[in-house]
Amino acid sequence: MRAALFAPCFVDQLAPGVAIAAVQLLERLGVEVALPGGAACCGQPPANAGDARSGDAALRLLVETFAPFTHTIVLSGSCTTHVRQHAAQVARLGGPVAQRTYEFCEFLHDVIGLDRLRALAASDTRCVAVHIGCHALRGLQLATPSERMLPAMDKVRAVLGTVRGLSFAPLQRPDECCGFGGSFSVGEPAVSARMGRDRLDDIGASGADAVVSTDVSCMLHLSAIGRAAGRTLPMLHVAQLLATASGIGGA
Repeated sequence: MRAALFAPCFVDQLAPGVAIAAVQLLERLGVEVALPGGAACCGQPPANAGDARSGDAALRLLVETFAPFTHTIVLSGSCTTHVRQHAAQVARLGGPVAQRTYEFCEFLHDVIGLDRLRALAASDTRCVAVHIGCHALRGLQLATPSERMLPAMDKVRAVLGTVRGLSFAPLQRPDECCGFGGSFSVGEPAVSARMGRDRLDDIGASGADAVVSTDVSCMLHLSAIGRAAGRTLPMLHVAQLLATASGIGGA
């Protein structure tokens, strides 16, 4: 299988190790990973800020870049949601590209499958707190939000559950927002920081050894608040945990 990986702008600039770990893991799973040049951003930041012209231009470039591929894997729940919801409106090939675009955990669960993940024989004995970003949770429905009266489902914990020895720390508010929210953290910094501190308090009380998240943006936000408060709990993207637990190395 050949697939293209889209590392969003903030991953490329601030956490390239997550993209490296994702490539290493996907290649171990037999995926030929392409990293096409061209699109550097899905257009969500300018679109959310009201600059629709710039947002649409960035999204059109993403569609043109990834149109040749049968699968596009995105290292962000919010970017994936933006492509799914808006690509068809800005480009002729936007609809097909949106249908073939997967968030990273979603790709592992729905396309690769849990049996192939178990075959990695990954092992990690830590107790981790799982933080699923809001767009991944409610936009892509990677898990059932606690406010919905629906049968429980959780693709992220199912993927992580293939790692032998790994356990999940019980959180009082398992799907609470970290407070980042893109431009929300810029416009409402005090509220955003308070939400982050509340999230870290819940995680700290759970006894977790580390935080594992679907979204680098959430990790960066919580890490910054944690450093300011003298907290040093490790923050890992799902790709990093799976790569290191599989003996691949990660970054």
